[in-house]
Amino acid sequence: MCLCVIFGSAFVSTTSAAPVGEYEPIAARQVIEAAVPGVTEIKPREGNRAIQELYGDGELKGYAYQSLDFLQTPAYSGKPLNIVVVLDTEGHIIKSHVIEHHEPILLVGIPESKLHDFTDQYIGLKADQRVTVGGTSTETRVAVDGLSGATVTVMVVNEVIMKTAHRVGAELGLVKNTGKTRPPIAEVQTDGFEPASWQTLTGEGSIRHMMLTRGQVDDAFKGTPAEGVDAAAPEARDEPLIDLYAAYLNVPTIGRNLLGDKQYQWLMSELKDGEHAMAVVANGDYSFKGSGYVRGGIFDRVQIRQFGDTFNFRDLDYYRLSDVYAEGMPAFGEMAIFIVRQQYNFDPGTEWSLELTVKRQTGPLDSEFQVFPLSYQLPDQYFTRAEPVLTEEDMLADQPMWVQVWYQKDFQIVVLCIGLGVLLFILFFQDWLVQKPKMMRWIRHGFLVYTLVFIGWYALGQLSIVNVLTFVNSLIKGFTWETFLIDPMLFVLWAVVAGIVLLWGRAVFCGWLCPFGALQELLNEIARKLKIPQYTVPFSWHERLWAIKYIVLLVLFGVSLESMATAERLAEVEPFKTSITLHFDRSWPFVSYAVLLLVVNLFTRKVYCRYICPLGAALALPTKLRVFDWLKRRKECGNPCRLCDHECEVQAIHPDGHINYMECHYCLDCQMTYFDDHKCPPLIVKRRGKRRGHNAPGHPEEIPVTQVN
Repeated sequence: MCLCVIFGSAFVSTTSAAPVGEYEPIAARQVIEAAVPGVTEIKPREGNRAIQELYGDGELKGYAYQSLDFLQTPAYSGKPLNIVVVLDTEGHIIKSHVIEHHEPILLVGIPESKLHDFTDQYIGLKADQRVTVGGTSTETRVAVDGLSGATVTVMVVNEVIMKTAHRVGAELGLVKNTGKTRPPIAEVQTDGFEPASWQTLTGEGSIRHMMLTRGQVDDAFKGTPAEGVDAAAPEARDEPLIDLYAAYLNVPTIGRNLLGDKQYQWLMSELKDGEHAMAVVANGDYSFKGSGYVRGGIFDRVQIRQFGDTFNFRDLDYYRLSDVYAEGMPAFGEMAIFIVRQQYNFDPGTEWSLELTVKRQTGPLDSEFQVFPLSYQLPDQYFTRAEPVLTEEDMLADQPMWVQVWYQKDFQIVVLCIGLGVLLFILFFQDWLVQKPKMMRWIRHGFLVYTLVFIGWYALGQLSIVNVLTFVNSLIKGFTWETFLIDPMLFVLWAVVAGIVLLWGRAVFCGWLCPFGALQELLNEIARKLKIPQYTVPFSWHERLWAIKYIVLLVLFGVSLESMATAERLAEVEPFKTSITLHFDRSWPFVSYAVLLLVVNLFTRKVYCRYICPLGAALALPTKLRVFDWLKRRKECGNPCRLCDHECEVQAIHPDGHINYMECHYCLDCQMTYFDDHKCPPLIVKRRGKRRGHNAPGHPEEIPVTQVN
């Protein structure tokens, strides 16, 4: 069994090679040698140097390429992967190995060995099989196991491996070149005719035109051995080398107007079902037929390309075109009719191109070629097409990568949207809910469990400062929606959080939607139930410790401008990846750090969130622009009453009574106190005053009630 290898960008030859990205080229060669032992020579394939031929002991062992030469699908990081893949001559994958990536979860997090274990699942699969990540294998598709914590990354790996394997396998003739699902072949409308001039036909696109100047052709050969061969003089660069026109003749309005009734009827009588006629006419010094054409041979200067397939013309596919009848048609020095035969399954309603090859001799037996395509699309009014019958899998396979990801995560998206709807209900009806403290606490704790278990541990929807840095970096270097749409959970969460920050500030996210924040709060609640002593940071120290998280944010932002990879490593100051994304399945330094923060949290609530978290700092900055101030305060808050600021677990209420929204986590504890006439001192005074029949102003030892907002 012979073998083929696929890999990209800068191929490793047996003599010399350039590095691929940040990886040494030796990495690609090692993959080849491991997959195909005994390879002694690697050389580019003629016609496509991105594919390399592998030889051992003088025998062809296979072929090779790196995926970047064929597909640049951005992964979760926004940058493409580079993968080495190995095929045998029957089109089966022998080896696939990622040699370059920029995925943050893999740079610092999941061991790369797990990624290589994932790609090893493709061994033995055929290059034209349909493969999905997750699910169950069926007769029409093969399901491979995903990689927890890197779902998006492995979906991109799957697409890159299978699309490039199919493309190269088709080019090598190992599998059929099906490409995307083709629509049903269009049917030409042959029962209508309208007189039309040359100008009308060219204006509506029924006749297409391409003019090549000598300078354009010379420029195409730059950088090749033919550079400078037969080059035009500077003053002749703008002269036309060939002025070429092409038309599809089966349509009566086109064919009859160009050929006349008699010649058109004769031509149609010569065509069998499924055959199509094209007229090609030209002026200029370069012949599209060529002087080397001989009877029984092939026209080597023109060919048709459609769906990636090429159709060549032989002498029996050629008819002379001597008489033309279209009004206003210029005189041409060279004219021909070419027939596309039945076996090519040509679709007249789908765009095709007439490719003109220009050859320049560089030696007695050597020459260089450049191809110049003339694109042709038959106008819509001349054909009809039946609606294609596609399965759900067919329709999904033709969609962009991010659409496929959203489709596969539809359950998670629905449950997330339901949860967000519940949160909005809580926010809009908070004044009513907080008047029922027991119910409100059950609702809050239940939502925190939902945030931790579903959003965090199950759906991996933990937002990170890396997301913010990636967004800013994309605005600087080139924004693409696909980079952010690739993970639907994070996209939906960020879209909602962006709106929440503008309406309520960072408080709602930090208090309700952050899985690590939910983990801390739930653990602290358990600690309180177990009577673990709680310690409060003195407010003077508390104010100064706030600054740490803003310093961390500035450092990460500055580093990201120079190197996102370094910033992603430094972002390990966030314990999110360890505790949420990877479920503590990580090396001991990372686990120890996360556990330490959680242990400290048992004694002082949310120390990490209050003093270290760069994401909280980033979200706090636009908080001053918030629209709503829905947390109510009284005139007495801070002076003389300080109940709420003593009860605030994150110390977001200052001694003077005002709430610092940049530090608030929107737990609503202060609002439950605000409406509780058995707890809030001003309300207690008011309630007692009503019972005794007098008001507080007559009793200076009691606090008067004055509502501020």
